[in-house]
Amino acid sequence: MTREAVTAARRVVVKVGSSSLTTAAGGIDPERVRRLVDVLAATRLRGAEVVLVSSGAIAAGLAPLGMPSRPRSLPAQQAAASVGQGLLVHRYTEELARHDITTGQVLLTVDDVTRRSHYRNAYQTFAKLLELGVLPIVNENDTVATSEIRFGDNDRLAALVAHLVHADLLVLLSDVEGLFDGDPSHDGTTLISEVAAGDDLGHVRIGSTGAAGLGSGGMQTKVDAARIAGGAGIPVVLTSAPNAAAALAGDEVGTLFHPAGKRRPTRLLWLAHATEPKGSVVLDAGAVRAVTERRASLLAAGVTSVSGSFVAGDPVDLTDEAGTPVARGLVNFDAEELPALLGRSTSDLKAELGAAYEREVVHRDDLIVL
Repeated sequence: MTREAVTAARRVVVKVGSSSLTTAAGGIDPERVRRLVDVLAATRLRGAEVVLVSSGAIAAGLAPLGMPSRPRSLPAQQAAASVGQGLLVHRYTEELARHDITTGQVLLTVDDVTRRSHYRNAYQTFAKLLELGVLPIVNENDTVATSEIRFGDNDRLAALVAHLVHADLLVLLSDVEGLFDGDPSHDGTTLISEVAAGDDLGHVRIGSTGAAGLGSGGMQTKVDAARIAGGAGIPVVLTSAPNAAAALAGDEVGTLFHPAGKRRPTRLLWLAHATEPKGSVVLDAGAVRAVTERRASLLAAGVTSVSGSFVAGDPVDLTDEAGTPVARGLVNFDAEELPALLGRSTSDLKAELGAAYEREVVHRDDLIVL
């Protein structure tokens, strides 16, 4: 019996991890890349568009730089990524050319998809590439990303890209067969074939994958990615790279996570899952109700205090008076400006300070309830 959610998909995002592409020494394994590309080409042949989110840039750069293992320091990781990204994409380009498929590289940072002026450009780039028949290869721009502004792992990036490109399916390829109800290296554990919408995975002991020290994500990041995509209406298949062909053919391999929600505005999904707040604003009880229940904008009158260092356009957490985050949004004022505005009505601010201060602290279109 085939999985209809897979066979019906017309736009598929496939994510592959470092350990599925590289040797234990850190170099690219040509045969592994070739097998993956053959699977992607077969998927395109049946009429589906494919976007590949590929890890492996840092791992691919280790051997040429004489690094014995993945470095801990961010500058060393960025140096390895700088060397490895070109090698990785070159290998993909050569292999895809065997199938007469043109590839395009897309390197993303968090800013590219959370700031209002940027995220539409990201979508339009993907849309044009797919329209032209190109297979986009996506990675985080590790060379310039900092610890403060990064996705953190490519599983989460893949889930967000799947939403950004309006994908019908996300396939996460790992070094384990799927989600197990315990440590898969121990006897007696069972593969979980399907996770229904709303299933509680609290009983599942989630450990890390093998990854040979080359990757940054474990099983927890994959389950988190499945929750992000599933919560946005996208089914997810989690399986091992050798099972890629069977998974994309709709065979019952790995774990299928059924979608648990409807598609949400793209930028708000990125805001919820791809940003680190630069500060917080504390809301009084009335403002909490207005934001969470009525989906209203946050006005200065409902803010009681401010913390952190941020400028207009940065993401901030909106918390209740106990400090619990209830929403996240893009703030319209600098941290230094806000204290003088707190608790004051919009009309008072306009009368005293001018029309520029009539705006909301966070507009409802730039806000997502957590």
